[in-house]
Amino acid sequence: MQRRHFSALAAASLGLGLARTASAQGTPVAGRDYTVLSSAVPVSAPPGTVDVVEFFSYACPHCFEFEPTLEAWLKTKPPGMHFHREPVRFLQNYVNFQPMYFALESMDQVDAMQQKVFNAFHLQHLRLDKPDDIAAFMKQNGVDATRFMSLFNSFGTRTKVQQANQLMDAYGVDGVPTLVVGGQYVTSPSLAKGEKQALAVVDYLVAKVRGGH
Repeated sequence: MQRRHFSALAAASLGLGLARTASAQGTPVAGRDYTVLSSAVPVSAPPGTVDVVEFFSYACPHCFEFEPTLEAWLKTKPPGMHFHREPVRFLQNYVNFQPMYFALESMDQVDAMQQKVFNAFHLQHLRLDKPDDIAAFMKQNGVDATRFMSLFNSFGTRTKVQQANQLMDAYGVDGVPTLVVGGQYVTSPSLAKGEKQALAVVDYLVAKVRGGH
């Protein structure tokens, strides 16, 4: 893993954040709050950033519950973080939910639609398992349904799904939501004993990776 230096100002900011985390719940501990992979998985984050990925499913009730906390955290996430999501190849309707996410990503509509898709499945009980129903849902929510369905069925989207599946296998992900930092550290609300605790662990691990420890 490459070691990167960062400015004194960033270090001070991160140090303050870690101090607050430590005072609130103690410094995260490997094996208790997060796990360390036996071998790091190569990541493709932009230079100078730490890769953070959330594995999720729109069908997952825990992901649905986690999303508002995650979205609030993303607005104030640590500097130097490259965050992205990867939909998983399990749970109900993944054959549609995986390309649905990547089509929205291609249209830069994830921020606008992520919670709406969760709500449609868990609150409105929409199955979203037929092309016509998916297209109608997108149109109702202001998304260009024709362009969306073109992306949904595209070769590029199928390639992204394959890549997500490969990454899921490389990390050994078998439950969601799961968060992986720097291709090496894994945590989750279940492991860290809470949603905010898991994100505090991510903050700590991002600083850990940036510091080269």
